[in-house]
Amino acid sequence: MQTLIALVDCNNFYVSCERVFRPDLIGKPVAVLSNNDGCVVSRSKEVKDLGIKMGVPVFQIQQLINQHQITLFSSNYTLYADMSSRVMSTLEAFAPSMEVYSIDEAFLDLTGVCHQDSIAYGDLIRKTVVRATGIPVCVGMGPTKTLAKLANFAAKKWCKTGGVLDLSDLVRREKLMRIVPVSEVWGIGSRTTLKLKQLGIHSVWDLATQSSQRIQKQFNIVVAKTVLELNGISCFQLEEISANKQQIVCSRSFGRRLTGYKDLFEAVAEFCSRAAEKLRKQHSVTGCMSIFIRTSPFNSQEPQYQRSATIKLVAATQDTRILITAADRLLKEIFKTGYGYQKCGVQLSQIHSESMPSQCDLFDFTDNDLPKDNRPLMTTIDQINRRFPKAISIAATGFEQSWKPKSERISPRYTTDWQDLVCVK
Repeated sequence: MQTLIALVDCNNFYVSCERVFRPDLIGKPVAVLSNNDGCVVSRSKEVKDLGIKMGVPVFQIQQLINQHQITLFSSNYTLYADMSSRVMSTLEAFAPSMEVYSIDEAFLDLTGVCHQDSIAYGDLIRKTVVRATGIPVCVGMGPTKTLAKLANFAAKKWCKTGGVLDLSDLVRREKLMRIVPVSEVWGIGSRTTLKLKQLGIHSVWDLATQSSQRIQKQFNIVVAKTVLELNGISCFQLEEISANKQQIVCSRSFGRRLTGYKDLFEAVAEFCSRAAEKLRKQHSVTGCMSIFIRTSPFNSQEPQYQRSATIKLVAATQDTRILITAADRLLKEIFKTGYGYQKCGVQLSQIHSESMPSQCDLFDFTDNDLPKDNRPLMTTIDQINRRFPKAISIAATGFEQSWKPKSERISPRYTTDWQDLVCVK
């Protein structure tokens, strides 16, 4: 029985989430902005047709925004995460195995599921997701994950596919590969693309007809496996259980320039709290932490400064209080007065499972015999915050948080906040 893998990818996901609750915007130009409302991170088809690129700063396209009356939204990650969960829950009914690849993509193992008409089954998936969630999707299929990705690219690009394409057929596969540039292959980045073109490899077909041994010598094992995958030989298996993150980064641009240590430390402490929550969610501990601060690189009229600092923790921890204390020590080392800071961030590394044995601190106990890394306390705080969001905060210096990024165009949290439920009249 031939293996059949499907990739289901949501179309313009952030924009589609906004349109579910604003159907008056269907068919009109809509864009979603990054943190601080700085850059475009999601575009409707109408915006793409205007030539607006992903990641372009808003101030550079203000004339187009006014001219074509483009509706802008601030990023509403609470809404997007919940809508993603609804899409993935819907997809689980279509396959025995599924890998959630990103917030808007999932691989399905359809081997033996749709014996006769894979296109009809893919169309059923597409229509069911739209009916259940309101999110439009495209479905690409093939014997491998790489071919499923390629099929999904074609299903989105060419309307004649109806949003569903299967590359199991060799003739159809070759025809597509000859017209698609090699840069569209899953896992082939810009640097690899440049090097491939120097070798005369321009299309997907050019890459697929190469010897995998030769490609491995000139590149690496991953590109060699990609060549095999393009020829229908599966090398990348579905990962039903997501691997724990080996690095956790929390950073944001500020809503205003920060000049004082107090405000900057408050922001760093907030990011420590978020990173620690993510760490505990995957039942891990960290042995190393870094922080960075910087001014705006886009304003040449202001004095420029950026620094980072790293500390190796005495004992691996997941305790927010310990991370904030360490961050305070690092920030005092690199902070300088006289600068308007525009961004800071926290990075946790040397991450491993909390159950893994590690070196203990000889003095890791307080007078009441409780360890400094109080995991029961942190677990309790997380449980309370899940039930009552932001109910408990480990304060650094204050609660004003005037540094928080601008979100002037954020939509209501329609599905996660009782106060934001849609009113039907």
